[in-house]
Amino acid sequence: MAIHYWQHLSGPDLARAVREDSVAVMVLGAIEQHGEHLPLSTDLDIGEGLLTAALGRLADHQSVLVLPAMSIGASDEHRDFAGTLSLPATTAQALIEAVGDSLARSGVRRLMLINSHGGNQAILHLAALALRRRHGMLVVKAPYMRLALPDDALPREECRHGLHGGALETAMMLHLAPQRVNTQALAHPRSRGESMAEVGMRLGPEGEASFAWLAQDLHPAGVVGNARLASAAMGKRLVDHFGERLAEILEDSARLAIDDFHPEPS
Repeated sequence: MAIHYWQHLSGPDLARAVREDSVAVMVLGAIEQHGEHLPLSTDLDIGEGLLTAALGRLADHQSVLVLPAMSIGASDEHRDFAGTLSLPATTAQALIEAVGDSLARSGVRRLMLINSHGGNQAILHLAALALRRRHGMLVVKAPYMRLALPDDALPREECRHGLHGGALETAMMLHLAPQRVNTQALAHPRSRGESMAEVGMRLGPEGEASFAWLAQDLHPAGVVGNARLASAAMGKRLVDHFGERLAEILEDSARLAIDDFHPEPS
């Protein structure tokens, strides 16, 4: 297996490592508030943990170029809470595009973006399309939160309403970085979305019809979901599951024929 960490190579080593089927992989994370029980690094820790899990499941022939993570993302919805670091959306998008431009100059035509922060979704879509047009690059968008959960991993209502700091994130952090989780502060802040669903509203913070929200719109504390459901065992199951799915997507990204992918004429 040829897994190379971009920043650890010399320039000539990097040039020799690039193959036609090489996939560059970058985690899109965030540094933002996650309540009293989780650290500011939660999204970044999860993204990097899932990437590590995926890399350990790859076939021996796979060529991967691991890029430094985008640690700070677009976290405008959390900026009113202490500790949140946020890039303007245009800056975050430009950063992704600049990395893609650099990859193209180095002969890399395949990029997989593992996103672990919902606020990065819009910029991810725009940056991926720009790189596709500019360089004829295959840009794979892989937000883990869009992947199907294991059967019966979490109650349906928790999946729907535990959007930030709930059981899903807490469980994975209990597995990946238990020393950073304040287990004495685990709680169940109810989301405004739960109250809306209880009165039969189809509209909610997420779903088939949603509204733009700031974290405090969901709950004054900026976190929602039942973190008390989380356990390290659940977190291991989730990380293993997502890691396997991301490995499959990475292998698909290397296998997909892109000979007919061409830059847009200038």
